[in-house]
Amino acid sequence: MRVPFIAGNWKMNLTHLEAMDFLVDLESRFENKNGCEIAVCPPFTSIRSVKTLLDEKKIEASLGAQNMFYEQSGAYTGEISPLMLKALGVEYVILGHSERRQYFYETNGLVNQKIKSSIANGIKPILCIGETLDIRERGEAEDFVLGQLKECLDGIDQDAAALLTIAYEPIWAIGTGKTATVQDANGMCSRIRGKLSKLYKDKTAEEIRIQYGGSVKPSNISELMHASDIDGALVGGASLKVDDFLDIINY
Repeated sequence: MRVPFIAGNWKMNLTHLEAMDFLVDLESRFENKNGCEIAVCPPFTSIRSVKTLLDEKKIEASLGAQNMFYEQSGAYTGEISPLMLKALGVEYVILGHSERRQYFYETNGLVNQKIKSSIANGIKPILCIGETLDIRERGEAEDFVLGQLKECLDGIDQDAAALLTIAYEPIWAIGTGKTATVQDANGMCSRIRGKLSKLYKDKTAEEIRIQYGGSVKPSNISELMHASDIDGALVGGASLKVDDFLDIINY
């Protein structure tokens, strides 16, 4: 049985003081009726403050980061290493998000290096994959997404793969208000699981959680979460609103 996993990606939002206010408000009304695993992924500047409040408050949630570099240290101005994140209690890291690929030109090869580094340093990766609207309209979405998956997991062995979460995020649905139909989203997640079963043992493929991301909100979360191969959500804008985030957790 795969435990549902809801992760909030705050992106470049909330100062550390705003993050603290958010968590205080969240704690005052916190419920987790479905027994989901929950993670919040704040900007780097808020990670320490968020960790302190997660430890103090009655919120059972993991701490995630939105990115990291693959080296442990060195002359990489502006980058954050896995050792730095681990020292702050980070358990998850989002890697390969479409915004990293689009704005910062991250390739599958770079994402692959980051995945290997995160696992080697004890941080569980959330690997993001997804297609553009143009690719979908050309009928190439499946080949593209499964190709991303294969390249990003090159050289990742069976034991390491068991630590993965996959987030399927069709790029055309991120922040646009558009959401893939449940049939389309679950169909792609099912094909992702099928590809994982070819790369690894069937048991590993069945255990890896696959999230859906892309304009997830309270009005569509229940239908998404009742699909056979969707095990959670990577939530963007709705994770910045306490009421919406709680409604998503308690779908």
